[in-house]
Order: sequence, then structure tokens, then C-alpha cells
Amino acid sequence: MSRAELAETICAWLWETTEVRYELDGHYIAKLERGAVRWPGPAYRSGLRHVLDVASDNELGFFPPSGTTPGEPDLTQPSMVGRDDDLATAADESIALLAFAEESNVGELTVEQLHADIERIAQSYLRTPTRPLFVKSRAIRDRAFRLLAGNQSPQQSRDLYTAAGWAITLLAWMSVDLGRPDIAESHTRTAWACADAADHDVLRGWIRATQHTAAFWQDDFTRAAAYAQDGLRYASGTTALFLTSAASVDLARAGRIDTAQELLDTARRLTVQPAASEPGGVFLCTAERAEGIWADTHLALGDGERTAVHADHSVAMFEAAPPALRNAGSERMARLQQAKARLLLGQLDGAVEAVEPVLETQLEYRVRPLIHRIAEVAALAAPYARTGEGKRLRERINEFTQRPAQLMSPHQQTSTLRRPTYAVPETPAVGSDA
Repeated sequence: MSRAELAETICAWLWETTEVRYELDGHYIAKLERGAVRWPGPAYRSGLRHVLDVASDNELGFFPPSGTTPGEPDLTQPSMVGRDDDLATAADESIALLAFAEESNVGELTVEQLHADIERIAQSYLRTPTRPLFVKSRAIRDRAFRLLAGNQSPQQSRDLYTAAGWAITLLAWMSVDLGRPDIAESHTRTAWACADAADHDVLRGWIRATQHTAAFWQDDFTRAAAYAQDGLRYASGTTALFLTSAASVDLARAGRIDTAQELLDTARRLTVQPAASEPGGVFLCTAERAEGIWADTHLALGDGERTAVHADHSVAMFEAAPPALRNAGSERMARLQQAKARLLLGQLDGAVEAVEPVLETQLEYRVRPLIHRIAEVAALAAPYARTGEGKRLRERINEFTQRPAQLMSPHQQTSTLRRPTYAVPETPAVGSDA
């Protein structure tokens, strides 16, 4: 057997035994024969013992260097003879991979535009037609995931997951407002996965806020409170204010009065600043929005006077805010809290005045939570049904509730056929900021 054949046979056995490719060659065998290498590596010694059918290294003339015992790992580097080509090839491969590592299917302007679109949708919601915003949110979600299927830097991947998460959370919020909180919860599970992939606490907080809202509008106040309170673990920016305030409403509705009052007191003491990554609009809890939620809590606690104080303050702050920064949905809800408080206090005229701007809401913005809450105003006005003003108020609200917002095209919205109707409830309930 020649040196080359011996080396080849040893390499074949080592591959079969370890599934590691070794580059032993005839030149290295010649070094062993000359004694230039007196203690080869353990793999080569094993291969030589097997192929030459000897029991020990000593029979091959191998003796460990002084100070090394046979049981110790061999610290001598194997010979690199004959490996120059492999080293050069490996270097060339790394150079080729460098281009791939630097490659990206996402530019900075692409990511920036996705997030700008998210902000525009969040800030325009309930002030511009819903259907185009819904369609745009879906498009952002889908584009972000298409881009994620390509190659980009880890930071760009996080940015794309964040954009997808916000878009899906918008879809969830719209689904609640359009009467499908059950569907909203399906959206939020995927949004949460995106937030985890992006490691984005602000997004996590607003997803929990959306989950709270979906559970609330399914009358599951205990689960709504659990979502809100869990969200406080991630709260940053204004999510802490929203979640603390929302949990107080949930627990008041669930009958846990003491805890609800504690959370309400905590919310009043909070001082928060918007996080840089909060899109604004529906994903921003301003002082006026929080006041409206506090009014809701007092309504659940049966305190008409405190409800009126907070609702009045909320509406006053909304009216003082620049039009572009006003959360139209929250403002309408605050006005309905005003109306409810006036009715609880026996002030029908004040209730009519408070509800008047809400009755002027365009069809496009008559979301289901608003329909439910204005119907509760009509229920509270039942004792005044025999008066002309009370009767007119209930009739106008009844007409309002027959035409809720739908996710349909402008052409479809010109038809009033087959619209779902809402009966005015006999007894009022209390609710949360939608």
C-alpha cells in the first residue's frame, strides 16, 4: 500500500466513523515515517491503528512528548500541508457571503414610509372614512410580511415587525368598533407575536389595551381587567395612563369597587409623556381622554356628580385642543358621559345639550360602541318620555341607532336597506372609551 493509498484509506475510515472530513495525505505519512512528527493527533493515530491493525500507539513508534500523558488531549495543531487551497477557497466563500450580509431588500425610506402611514391612519381614524384606512392597514401588514421574507439587517427586521404589529393592532381596533370584538382578538394574537419579535414594549402595551377593549365589548369585564393590568408590565409612554384608567372601569363593572377606586386614584396621580414610538390618535392617551375614562368609572360606581365633573373637564379640554389632535371617538364618548351624568342628576336640558353634537355624527363614524352608549342615554331618559323634549330626544336617538357605521364602499353606503337595528335598552349600562 503506497503512502497516498494509506492516507486515503485512513481518511475514508475517519469519515465513516466521525462524519468529519480529514485532509491526511502522502506527504504527512512520509513525515511520520521520517520521524518528523512523533505524536500525531488523536484522530490520525486512531486511523493508523485501525488500518494497520495494531493495538497501541507504541507499536507504531509513537510516544507522547515529555510532560504529556497518553490520556491527555493532543494540543499540537495538525499539519496544514496540502490545505492551502481549502483555506483560500473558504476565504473566497466568506467574501461572497459578505455581499449577502450587506444586502437588504429594505431601504431606510421604505421603513420610514411604513411607520409614517401607520401614524397617519392612527391619527385620522374616526375623522376620515374608515374603509380606506382599513384597506391601507391591511396593505401595510401584508407589505411588511412580504419584506420580512427577504434579506435585511436584524434592526430592519425589528422595524418591519413593529410596522406589521401596529397595522394588525389597527385592524383589531377597527374590528371592535365595527362590531366584531371576537375577530379583533384573532388579530391581537398575531400582533403580539410581532411585538415579541421586535421586542417593542410600547406596542405590547397598546396591544393589551386593544385586547382589554375587545374583552370589554364582549361584557367580559374580568378578562378585560386582566389584560389591562398585565399590560402595565410593559407600559411606557401614555399606555400606563390608559391601562390604569381602563382597569378601574373594568373592575368597577366587575363589582370590585375598592380595587377600582384604588386604580382610579393611581391613574389621577400619574404623570406621563408620549413615547416617541406611539403613533398618536387612537394609540395615545391624552389627559382629556383619561378624564373621559374616569367619568366612566364614576358612572359605574353610581356617582353622578363626579361623573359630571370629569366628563365636563374632558369635553372642555377636547374643545380647547387643536382640531388635528382631537381624538374624535373619545370626545364623542365623553359627551355621552356628560349626558348620562345630567340625566342622573335630573337635568334633561343639560343632557340634550351634551348629546346634540353626537347626534350630528356622520354615518361613517357611528361605530358600534357609540351606538350602544347613545342607546343607554335613551334608556336613562325614559322617565322623561312623557315630556315633549324627552320624547324628541329618545326618537332622535332611536333614529340614530338604526344606521350604524359599516365597512362598505361609498356606493354601498348610499343604501339603507338591510341595515341592522338596535333596540333602545330598558336599563342603562356603563362602558369604556372605545
